[in-house]
Amino acid sequence: MKSSIHPTNYRLVVFSDEVAGFSFLTRSTAPTKDTVKWEDGNEYPLVKVHISSASHPFFTGEEKIIDTEGRVDRFKARFAKAEERKQALANKAKKQKAESAKKADKVA
Repeated sequence: MKSSIHPTNYRLVVFSDEVAGFSFLTRSTAPTKDTVKWEDGNEYPLVKVHISSASHPFFTGEEKIIDTEGRVDRFKARFAKAEERKQALANKAKKQKAESAKKADKVA
């Protein structure tokens, strides 16, 4: 195994979610200059995080329910309008072609 590719600073680190007031101690190589005194009386490096399992909407049960039915209905309505425009353009092209054919018959 190559010795130069493995991290040398794998140590105990405290991750702290300031918003939720939640901290946990684990092993990491995350770089930090801050330290904090942990419950066992020892001082450990501190990494501040914005979101953790204590504050993430998925884990707290506060996630938003998306109205997928409304989205599907809106998509179907847009698709139907596009089909109507396509038909209208096709009918218009047929009319113009028929009128051109009539004019050509009159001229000839």
